[in-house]
Amino acid sequence: NAEYMGPAQDLCLRKRPLNRKETGRKEIDVVAIPNRDTVIVHEPKTKVDLTKYLENQQFRFDYAFDQGVSNQTVYRYTARPLVECVFEGGVATCFAYGQTGSGKTHTMGGEFQAKAQQNCSGGIYALAANDMFQLLATRYKHENLFIEVSFFEIYGNKVFDLLNKKHKLRILEDGNSQIQVVGLKASTVTSIDDIKRLLLEGNSIRTSGQTSANQHSSRSHAVFQLIVRKRQNRRLHGKFSLIDLAGNERGADTNSSDRTTRMEGAEINKSLLCLKECIRALGRNNAHLPFRGSKLTQVLRDSFIGKNARTCMIAMISPGMSCCEHTLNTLRYADRVKELSSSDRPPVDDNVEMEDADDLKTVLSLENQLSNEYLTYQQNVQRVEAMEEKVCDIHQDYCEKMEFWKGRHFQLLQQTNQFGYDQEKFVFDLKSMLDQQLSCLTQLKSSVDEWAMEMKEEEIVSFKLQPPK
Repeated sequence: NAEYMGPAQDLCLRKRPLNRKETGRKEIDVVAIPNRDTVIVHEPKTKVDLTKYLENQQFRFDYAFDQGVSNQTVYRYTARPLVECVFEGGVATCFAYGQTGSGKTHTMGGEFQAKAQQNCSGGIYALAANDMFQLLATRYKHENLFIEVSFFEIYGNKVFDLLNKKHKLRILEDGNSQIQVVGLKASTVTSIDDIKRLLLEGNSIRTSGQTSANQHSSRSHAVFQLIVRKRQNRRLHGKFSLIDLAGNERGADTNSSDRTTRMEGAEINKSLLCLKECIRALGRNNAHLPFRGSKLTQVLRDSFIGKNARTCMIAMISPGMSCCEHTLNTLRYADRVKELSSSDRPPVDDNVEMEDADDLKTVLSLENQLSNEYLTYQQNVQRVEAMEEKVCDIHQDYCEKMEFWKGRHFQLLQQTNQFGYDQEKFVFDLKSMLDQQLSCLTQLKSSVDEWAMEMKEEEIVSFKLQPPK
């Protein structure tokens, strides 16, 4: 067990090679990896007198992989040590973080070949699954275990099942403070071919779109889970979550004129900040875990708690000069995740009853570099999201009641066709039903008006917003 009972979290970095477009533009590689744990970025700068120079920015991680390293090697030092943890009853998590186009999907999903077809066999998803199948057939063959797979995406403040036609899922916390993803489909798998089929199915419907920094940006966090269960009672034995995070350049889109784009960028910013604090909390004793601050950390709550929780983050960077700003943002984010000592900040008292807003406020208050305007904006966004969920729930309830009311109205009308029907009872029943309908409509109208007010406020605040650095 010594292989996996190391640090609760590892932080690695991978640099991709210059791509064809960057080579065609004759871009310069500004990222150097002189040894196995050091990264140096040669950032282009200009003095006041317009003299150009390079400023060297140095970062250190557990492992640093240059452009010549294969997916198999990256896997061996990142996700592979976590596989056995799952069979020992642990919860393992591997994140791929970075700008869109930096190699996240290549690393997690496999190499792209002709006509954008992806060879899933060489990605961390399949490599981890293959090792799990091997362990299941050898060392743990008498444990009577089997493997299930789930695949979902978190887009904005919503969760969708990628193995069930993007069915919308609900995230609920039960009486035992356990997070449940209600309605999530889990498929039993027995071979790598099963894994490839499910990966292709899920990736084909994952949300993507254009951003200010990339034409084909991932607009969602994709979560692929390998779940080990006991065969006799289907009880959870261990879980491995592999996450391809949304492109971090989308955070700059909070200053867009389009509300959807702004909300997407704000939600990604919020989830990445909460993720950073939850990973940091793994290295602090008796610290509150602010997992309720975002949907991403909420569904991954069990990845951050318990002595058997193990986490690895692979930060992906692009080497070209045109990507230098995004590369430095990725490295600074990863560098802050790495700061795990309890001396970094005063401890936060744990409170299991803490609400979502308090968790978000805690996370944002820890980010000294964020402006007050940005903190206000994130709170506005959260109120807009809360009102959207409230309106949709009330609207759904109203639509379901309409079916009952429609049938009841026809029943009342049929009474009027009867000779000598009770007119007083008819008027009483009709008035009672109309009062119910009016009450529901008034509640729905009031909630819609409140939602519209929150959206207007979000728009006003966004104009004053300076995006986070």
